[in-house]
Amino acid sequence: MGQSFSEWVSTVSNFVWGPPLLILLVGTGIYLTVRLGGIQITKLPYALKLAFSKNQDQSSKGDISHFQALMTALAATVGTGNIVGVSTAVVLGGPGAIVWMWVSGFFGMATKYAEAVLAVKYRVTDERGQMAGGPMYYLERGLNQRWLAVAFAAFASIAAFGIGNGVQTNSVALALKTTFDVPLYISGILIMIFTGAVILGGVRSIGKVVSYFVPVMIAFYLGSGLIIMVMNYSLIPDAFALIFSSTFSAEAIGGGAIGAAIRYGVARGVFSNEAGLGSAPIAAAAAKTDMPGRQALVSMTQVFLDTLVVCSVTGLTLVMGGQIETGLEGVELTSATFELFLGPAGGYIVTIGLVLFAYSTVLGWSYYGERSIHYLFGQKSILPYRIAFVLVAGLGAMTTNLNLVWALSDVFNGLMAIPNLIGLLFLSGVVIAETKRFNQQLEIENRKVS
Repeated sequence: MGQSFSEWVSTVSNFVWGPPLLILLVGTGIYLTVRLGGIQITKLPYALKLAFSKNQDQSSKGDISHFQALMTALAATVGTGNIVGVSTAVVLGGPGAIVWMWVSGFFGMATKYAEAVLAVKYRVTDERGQMAGGPMYYLERGLNQRWLAVAFAAFASIAAFGIGNGVQTNSVALALKTTFDVPLYISGILIMIFTGAVILGGVRSIGKVVSYFVPVMIAFYLGSGLIIMVMNYSLIPDAFALIFSSTFSAEAIGGGAIGAAIRYGVARGVFSNEAGLGSAPIAAAAAKTDMPGRQALVSMTQVFLDTLVVCSVTGLTLVMGGQIETGLEGVELTSATFELFLGPAGGYIVTIGLVLFAYSTVLGWSYYGERSIHYLFGQKSILPYRIAFVLVAGLGAMTTNLNLVWALSDVFNGLMAIPNLIGLLFLSGVVIAETKRFNQQLEIENRKVS
């Protein structure tokens, strides 16, 4: 009975994450890109400057700064998908999957921008004076469809315990056990302590921690990958040639490999950056900002950093290593590749990177789940939720097999996208109007400067 249920859940997961949803996700990104005039190109330099500026808006309504909102969203998205997901995509879809990962990331930037515009525009102040926003609020207040808002919040709150918690802490514990022989229960206890210490303080506490933690985490992993590239720069041209040739070659198309490359490249790209799933706008809604468009540009950079930077480093390193067809996959392939170039230290780097990435995902998703639970059940549900979240983090670390939980949470993670994408498409006119209003404000600001 248990096995048949697992198989059924796996079948449902494959259906939810099948071609229709992937086409809808990327199609929404393409549609928004066209309507917004390629905003991910025209406004990216300004967006990056805004995201990392020291002089950020502190006077407007909100709970955390632009940078802290970005880091909270990055904490949730820069996770196991950047190490394990990219490896899986390259093994199952070939090196050409990396190109389709880039494609999904490029169009996903427009999707992420639109999500954040709506999140800030339709956010509300809760009973404790904190900002509450995200798809549930723009589905209810913008689209007037509360049933879709409730569906999204329910899917997100369930996914938070799985894909954003238990399966992440399980990855941490197993990685520490394999590399450093740390007992699972020790990892579980430490994870509960570190998780509880941060999330019990709410979004301001999470924002402060991740604003220091996430940049260091990304720099550590990126720096290691860039060292490999610099030390082996002669392999880079051939790696790019293989990536593009396996994407567009007649042999790949004729053999059906192009379909696998598109499917796994797009799927893993979306899984990593979460564009269209509706999670990141929950963090965007908490930002201190005077206009929706300003925070939306900051949110857009999240996809750029996650997919077009971090995932690219993993993917390019894997192709340079030439071990894609050895039978290894997931974290084992990434570890073997880093060890090939850096010796035993490479394996430690991947393990530490995986631990940091997974832990950051737990912190980011704890806030997404909290806001979803709050929308459904009110303020009284917050403390019980936080306690339950900390306990699940520990239990996940101490469990040896979470395949069923992975599959179940994968389903709910995908189901989140459906009501969110409906909201994005039907409210795209609002996004365009807010963008025009923001561009007019930018022109006024630029004239004052000049």
